[in-house]
Amino acid sequence: MAAADFQIDDGGPGLTLRLTGDWTATELGRISRRLDDELQDRKVEAVDLSALGRFDTAGALAIVQASHCVLPEAAWADRPEAGRTYAMVHKLERESAGPPRQSPGWVRGFAKVGRGVGDIAAEATLSMAFLGRLIVAVGTALRHPGRIRWAAWFSQGERSGLDAIPIVAVTNFFIGAVIAFLGANLLTQFGAGVFTVQLVAVATLRELAVLITAILLAGRSSSSFAAEIGSMRMNQEVDAMQVMGVNPFQALVIPRLAAMVVMLPLLTFIGMVAGLFGGLLVTWSQLSYGPSFFVQRISEDPNMGTHLMVGMIKAPVFAIVIAAIGCRQGMAVAGDVESLGRRVTAAVVQAIFAIILLDAIFALIFLELDL
Repeated sequence: MAAADFQIDDGGPGLTLRLTGDWTATELGRISRRLDDELQDRKVEAVDLSALGRFDTAGALAIVQASHCVLPEAAWADRPEAGRTYAMVHKLERESAGPPRQSPGWVRGFAKVGRGVGDIAAEATLSMAFLGRLIVAVGTALRHPGRIRWAAWFSQGERSGLDAIPIVAVTNFFIGAVIAFLGANLLTQFGAGVFTVQLVAVATLRELAVLITAILLAGRSSSSFAAEIGSMRMNQEVDAMQVMGVNPFQALVIPRLAAMVVMLPLLTFIGMVAGLFGGLLVTWSQLSYGPSFFVQRISEDPNMGTHLMVGMIKAPVFAIVIAAIGCRQGMAVAGDVESLGRRVTAAVVQAIFAIILLDAIFALIFLELDL
């Protein structure tokens, strides 16, 4: 074997390229770059193949990329097989599409924004379609209560509700304690430490208990709903249900929705009690206000019932949003694991965003109603 090499003879009527050695993938080395430098802006008229050894597509590609012109077929008369290899590579190289032209940065930025707006519109359309199917399924379940899968309802209620009691209670306990610490530290400076009780009660009953509970269930149950239904979609279990005549909404979505609507108000009330208990312990330890004083201050305030009602009204609405978003994302899973991961993430993000948005809307509504 001889390494590939070349000589350039420009003494004749045209430029002649003399090829020597084996022009193969294993013998080319750095000859391609050197050939390209030597032939830059120069046109080859003929090829001398008298000293050429073996020749393959790698050697042909090196010549095609360096010569910047079409070598005549007569130049390969001494080695017709090499000429055929060169012609094939030249055709593929010259006729293949070049790299796509990249748009300017500002154009790509606007295009990305446009795609984002399009994705939002498509997601909103699919969500409205899912909501319509969900309303129809709920109406069917109410008209035919005998078809309700009570076992699935109780199972989902236990998993999404009762099993979440510890984390909901502990989180709200510490939130109530933190609010009490802040109130005791700030209000005592103005001689109004006694109002720490009202601060804890109003914040917990009206906003924090239902909001923290809903966010916890958005991360816990909404992702679980999306993952469970999504894995069934991947395994084609949902398609199998439809083949057997089982409505997937009745079997998968309605039990989760009903369990969440029932359990979220219960968890919210438990969160309220835990938050008040956390505030009670802090006011007792920091301000020396005993439990009886804490309970008395709350019971004597006529507005506490309104705050409790406001918090409990939000709970079923948040429950519907959490369950619907989780099930909708699960139903949208395609047949790959990447789609499952994206949908589970989208379920959590969309549920938390929807909860905070609805909480702000409720705040405006209750402000207008003077509640």
